[in-house]
Amino acid sequence: MHAFLKHSLFVGLAATPFSVFCAPVEKSQSPNIILIFMDDLGYGDLSCYGASQYKTPNLDKMASQGVRFTSFLSAQAVCSASRAGIMTGCYPNRVGISGALMPDAKIGLNPNEETIAEVLKKRNYKTAAIGKWHLGYQPEFLPLQQGFDEYLGLPYSNDMWPVNFDGKHAAESSNKARYPELPLIEDNDKIREIRTLDDQSELTTLYTERAVRFIDANKKNPFFIYLAHSMTHIPLAVSTKFKGKSEQGLFGDVMMEIDWSVGEIMKVLDKNGLTKNTLIIFTSDNGPWLNFGNHAGSNGGLREGKGASFEGGQREPCIMKWPGHIPEGTICNKLASTIDLLPTLAAITNSPLPEKKIDGVNILPLLLGDENANPRQSFLYYYRKNSLEAVRKGDWKLVFAHPGRTYIGFKPGVDGFPGGTNENFPYEEGLYDLRRDPGERFDIKEYYPEVVAELKKLANEAREDLGDDIQKIEGKNRRDPGRVLTK
Repeated sequence: MHAFLKHSLFVGLAATPFSVFCAPVEKSQSPNIILIFMDDLGYGDLSCYGASQYKTPNLDKMASQGVRFTSFLSAQAVCSASRAGIMTGCYPNRVGISGALMPDAKIGLNPNEETIAEVLKKRNYKTAAIGKWHLGYQPEFLPLQQGFDEYLGLPYSNDMWPVNFDGKHAAESSNKARYPELPLIEDNDKIREIRTLDDQSELTTLYTERAVRFIDANKKNPFFIYLAHSMTHIPLAVSTKFKGKSEQGLFGDVMMEIDWSVGEIMKVLDKNGLTKNTLIIFTSDNGPWLNFGNHAGSNGGLREGKGASFEGGQREPCIMKWPGHIPEGTICNKLASTIDLLPTLAAITNSPLPEKKIDGVNILPLLLGDENANPRQSFLYYYRKNSLEAVRKGDWKLVFAHPGRTYIGFKPGVDGFPGGTNENFPYEEGLYDLRRDPGERFDIKEYYPEVVAELKKLANEAREDLGDDIQKIEGKNRRDPGRVLTK
């Protein structure tokens, strides 16, 4: 499989109508790579994906100059798991990461796993992680031990702090009081604490300025920046530059500042003559946290949101721009995922793939405009510790009976306070045709028993490989997370 990934870059390209516009990727080429990873951003939260009451002109311009994906899935619908997936090219349960790691967690991403940064370091890339990490707070799990030369950011989610939803510090008797103050980490050391919403309002600008400085400092080297914004995870906070600027309130203000951040990065690339040799990728970790109401994003009409294996939980905006390679203004409707980024970047840079098994596939032909390419045939929707909740092949998706999160029927919260959810709603098995029914409203399994049988065969193969807690199957090929060594 790995040999195929390494040698399949140009299959079918000569026959595509875009081949005259897109230069082939030379093996000696080392493009700069900037991966912008949002938090809790929904499918409908960019104006080029249908957002209203605010504009995202820089991201819209990026889409007009590159490719916009319409069926791009996060690795899993929750923070730490999705980040493990994007970093390693694996389903998160393969590498032992599930859920959202708490500040006192004694596990993290195993240093024996190879990250995107470690893959690119083999080709002498300078690497920086900026923003939210959430793959282990202990020193052995932080970015500098995972292939990055520099790090600045929060080690976990910005709501894991001793502050209530109203912005006031929690009383000692509160559950929130168990959290420490939010540490801002530089490399391996805490340099300050983020204690208030005003402090949080500095984060997007702080991360952006650090990315700009890194580009200026490394303009003569190939570089990789993983810019993982803390926003739009609650609590929302925005700088005075954008406060009150949108018609949608604080969420819209935050999105306008994120768009500004993308613009600042494009400006510094232009200034240094790096635009043509830089691949920019913009996507998110999971869908919107819908019970936070007007402080949550939009699922764009898809079903459910963060924490659910329906499309609203995992289908994300994804835009990629790489002048001279990605055809301008294209839309890709093919299935792809964050776990595909590692093998794709390895192919672009002619870097060796990790020695251990990964689950991602090389989607470079999709980037280059090959309309006949279809590198990802299927996808597994795992959630909780190791529960296989759904499988997809092409446009067919089979959801298995499982207890899961639903927001439907609950009044959402307002102004930063949560509404209700049911974390154990008893979902029944259903088959959905995502081409006709992306909202997963109509179960049609009785009409297509042969499709159900095919997808169940795919699920059984997955269970043998990765297991399934619902059916109490362990799986043969799961790997352990990193664990804090006790003396």
